[in-house]
Amino acid sequence: MTNQPIIETEGLTKVFTAKKTSVQAVTDVSFTATRGELVAFLGPNGAGKSTSLRMLTTLIPPTSGTARVVGRDIRTDAAGVRARIGYVGQLTSGSFAQRVRDELLSQGAFYGMSRRDSIRRADELIESLDLGSFATRTVQQLSGGQKRRLDIALGLMHAPPLIFLDEPSTGLDPQSRANLWDHILDLRTQHGTTVFLTTHYLEEADRYAERVMVMDKGRIIADDDATALKATLAGDVLTFGFADAADATRARAIVARLSNADITLDEASLSLAVPDGDQLLPIVIRELHAAGITVRSATGVPPTLDDVFLALTGRTLREAGEGAAESESSTADDLTSASSAGASAPETEKTGVLS
Repeated sequence: MTNQPIIETEGLTKVFTAKKTSVQAVTDVSFTATRGELVAFLGPNGAGKSTSLRMLTTLIPPTSGTARVVGRDIRTDAAGVRARIGYVGQLTSGSFAQRVRDELLSQGAFYGMSRRDSIRRADELIESLDLGSFATRTVQQLSGGQKRRLDIALGLMHAPPLIFLDEPSTGLDPQSRANLWDHILDLRTQHGTTVFLTTHYLEEADRYAERVMVMDKGRIIADDDATALKATLAGDVLTFGFADAADATRARAIVARLSNADITLDEASLSLAVPDGDQLLPIVIRELHAAGITVRSATGVPPTLDDVFLALTGRTLREAGEGAAESESSTADDLTSASSAGASAPETEKTGVLS
């Protein structure tokens, strides 16, 4: 991994126009991603994640702002961007009637690869992504997890240094999701591929991404590693249980001297959210014991990225996603926007962008 930028955006904005109504899907997105990073775009449905990816992959033009992807300008050198990236959209990209291996060879041809190079690369991907057991099956015969692995293989056929994954594990069962993530992580360790993905699975972003960008209502509202976001914006929730309300009240005064956090008193228990709760928990127990107060129960619950979103917006990601418009995922909206901007419609959203 190096500090060399692979994505640079400045003020990236997208406005959709439908039925004479303008909807600002993405507003003033500015960030830099470096080579080798695994970056997760997190947010509810309709937050602008997919629209941002479609601009970065040149599938739709920005209304304003600039971006350079793998050293190429998305406005003035869209072909240069497309030749250097892979893109896996939310829908299965393989042709249902085509066999898996043939689909990979066709993808190589789309990118101008020679027959020999296409065969060699297809064999490499079939082995590294465990496609061998179904390489001769048609796409329509594959399971959901197998299709997603094929999608990633198609996006990697031309060995791009950067791959965009839009909700790669949506709709998969837990085992298929875990297997898919094993393959995604292998892209970095084996090939040094930069991975930029969107997801609404909080645990995925928390566990795997070294950098998390939280998006809401078209804007990036937080950008850091998951641990730092949770420590800064949420904190561990400590809960203490006592024999009765009198002990809880006495304990509250002692805990208040040890922490400036807001303390919630609920009959015979009290709770508070603090950074570094694992360090404070034994201190509180010792102080309460010294004061003659018996602690009947004590728990420390680490924060989640949903707690971070709650701290930033006052609502959880689940609440934010309820009833959210899926305009960012609608090809019809993309076409309307492109037409109203006087630009050509996106060629396709098939994996790999060029196919």
